[in-house]
Amino acid sequence: MNAVLLHCQPSGIRKFTALAKEEPGCLFLTIGEPDFNTPDPVKEAAKDALDQTLTHYPPGVGESYLLERISRFEREHNGVSYSPQEIIVTDGATEGLYLALRGILNPGDEVIVPIPAFGLYEPLVTLSQGRYVPMDTCADGFQITAQNLSRHITARTKAILLNSPNNPTGAVYTLQSLEAVYQAVKDRDIFVICDDVYAQLVYGPYQSFSRYQDLREKIILVQSFSKPYAMTGWRVGYLCADRPVIEQLAKLHSYTVVSAVSFLQKGCAAALDYDPSEMIKTYRRRRDYVYGRLLDMGMEVQKPDGAFYLFPSIRKYQMDSETFCLRMIREGKLAAVPGSCFGADGYIRLSYCYADEQLRQSLDRLESFLKTLSQR
Repeated sequence: MNAVLLHCQPSGIRKFTALAKEEPGCLFLTIGEPDFNTPDPVKEAAKDALDQTLTHYPPGVGESYLLERISRFEREHNGVSYSPQEIIVTDGATEGLYLALRGILNPGDEVIVPIPAFGLYEPLVTLSQGRYVPMDTCADGFQITAQNLSRHITARTKAILLNSPNNPTGAVYTLQSLEAVYQAVKDRDIFVICDDVYAQLVYGPYQSFSRYQDLREKIILVQSFSKPYAMTGWRVGYLCADRPVIEQLAKLHSYTVVSAVSFLQKGCAAALDYDPSEMIKTYRRRRDYVYGRLLDMGMEVQKPDGAFYLFPSIRKYQMDSETFCLRMIREGKLAAVPGSCFGADGYIRLSYCYADEQLRQSLDRLESFLKTLSQR
């Protein structure tokens, strides 16, 4: 077996979800899975495509109508200009991340990743023959500073991977954070990979690093239909990059998955016409409720500006995050994800994309568990 693959660890998120399912009566706030269903117009568009027997090989990079719709969406919603020839429709954002990393890295190239970070990044970097370089941002409110970034850049740095809004913290990078990255890369041969899969799930001002179009030859934008449109099982996303870059990544795409599923692309085009504002209102209300409850419990937590996660500190309980979460499953009948799964021990991730009653019961259990710990 491949030596790198043998050293890659299974998903910690799925591990703790599985443990919760084995514990009778356990509730879980572990998975970033919207409790909404895919909007009806999106499903109808895919059904119509099936009725039209659009089940043959599509163009490898995506159907022209979807590429054009993505191009218009990015221009109208995010203010960035990518032609249809600068876009690839991918099998989810995960494939997009793999294409970006595998396509630009040579053996030993370094990728700086601000942590806390999604656990998928490290194995994707190492499987792409790169070196994963975590950059801790906990002391800076999960933001990037020029000083911190400069300490991590070396002659081998090939890319910086940004995820905003962030999984697991829900933090949105400020303009100051983006400017720190801009100044660091503008005169260096460094790519910036923007994992913007939560970009539509924001509760205030938001700008992607892709706004710096004067650096477009260095930027690779990764997007997904999963989160904003409750389409996690569809497994469709897209990549945007400067044409010389996208042409190389398209070759890798053709060698791995050939193309995204043909009839699903009709549904994805319909999704870009759907307004997710009602979902966002629900997530905002749930965020405010969970955040308020955590503060009332005396937990140290930063209010998230996007996505659907909170990342409270559990350091005062003087145990590592995995021990905390294991005990909470067994003693409190509640599952969360340890911060160690995101490179930040001393925290836990709570997902609030669950029904209101499940959130209420879960937080009641968390409160009882914390009281038990405080009494010992």
